[in-house]
Amino acid sequence: QLHLVYSGGGAVRPGGSLTLSCVASGTVFTPYLMAWYRQGPQGSRDLVARISSGGTTDYSDAVKGRFVVSRDNDKKAIYLQMNNLEPEDSAVYYCNPDPSHLWRGYWGNGTLVTVSE
Repeated sequence: QLHLVYSGGGAVRPGGSLTLSCVASGTVFTPYLMAWYRQGPQGSRDLVARISSGGTTDYSDAVKGRFVVSRDNDKKAIYLQMNNLEPEDSAVYYCNPDPSHLWRGYWGNGTLVTVSE
């Protein structure tokens, strides 16, 4: 049974850094293009970064140059190093494959990031 464990979220001031982790179990992981998504107050869940099985990365314009995505296939884990955080980065962050339907709508609880003074 698919299960996701998130860690690393929290509250930081603008300009601060956080590293998020998402560890999967009960699922295929290695072949998937994996991604981080975030859902802010507006309600939409947007893709912010993704990484192929071989390590090729891609970022949304909003986070490019500030966030770094990585993965450990042996641990079935994906990470997001977030630097120079801005209030607009405040959201619940989730991991999932891209496309997300591969995990049949399971997202887990996510991890909350709050950036404020």
